[in-house]
Amino acid sequence: MSSEIAIKVEGLSKCYQIYDQPRDRLKQFVLPRLQRVVGQQPRQYFHEFWALKDISFEVKKGEAVGIVGRNGSGKSTLLQIITGTLAPTAGSVSTQGRIAALLELGSGFNPDFTGRENVYLNGALLGFSNEQIDEKFDAIAAFADIGQHLDQPVKTYSSGMLVRLAFAVQVQVEPEILIVDEALAVGDALFQKRCFQRIEKLTSDGTTLLFVSHDQESVRTLTNRALLLNKGKAAAWGLSSEVVLEYRKLLHDEEAAYFSSLTKELTERAKQVSTSSVSVDVAPSLPDRTDPITVPSTEGTRSERLSFGDGEVNII
Repeated sequence: MSSEIAIKVEGLSKCYQIYDQPRDRLKQFVLPRLQRVVGQQPRQYFHEFWALKDISFEVKKGEAVGIVGRNGSGKSTLLQIITGTLAPTAGSVSTQGRIAALLELGSGFNPDFTGRENVYLNGALLGFSNEQIDEKFDAIAAFADIGQHLDQPVKTYSSGMLVRLAFAVQVQVEPEILIVDEALAVGDALFQKRCFQRIEKLTSDGTTLLFVSHDQESVRTLTNRALLLNKGKAAAWGLSSEVVLEYRKLLHDEEAAYFSSLTKELTERAKQVSTSSVSVDVAPSLPDRTDPITVPSTEGTRSERLSFGDGEVNII
């Protein structure tokens, strides 16, 4: 891998085995082996669910990359494989540099330890000695800004306090690769602003950023490039502004498909009611449109590229 590349993902796939019943796990463990012994074709007692399918991209050192997609599209799975907490089914991931990750709320914290003890625990996991954490502790405590709660067990913390402490540790140890997965969503507006300022400083100093968020504007402003995941597959990869637009188009298409199916279902119900000679006003009918819809022409390829929808309403 080139020395300029911080993260390289090649042909990455992750498959989960879904069992209908708990006993099917035991069947899958024992029966296929017996079936091979007696010369039968082994039977599969699970369904395959591909959380990721053939994902490939590269992130250069110091680059900020966003990952967007609907819930269940594979974003968190991808980040967990990159950080090494999950093993891929196929493909490979290569990273260069110390990784700090905010994946799940409270991950890496011992709930029975105090905030102070967890700071040293997290620092040790990141490869720092107690002396090095001593030097950074005041800055960590100031950034977290949780006051006297620092010496209380973290199991008594609110979600906001937990993410404050976790983020403070990860950014103050100055990682070479910072991975953030929706963790900042639970913080208040002032803390989020402070976090974004710190992230911008880290990226300007050369830290590589992988940022997952449903806040499209944050992705567009914080990152240079972005990856759009849809049902485990890469749907778009490029400039953040363009990928965010593709994400909006995807959401619009799925919403339109949902309302189309809903309208079809209501129509079928109305037909069933009419056949039973019962008059029910299911939904107000739309007026017949006799005049054609006039769609203003768009000049230039940029307007055509940025436009999407069904043309019922146009913004000029």
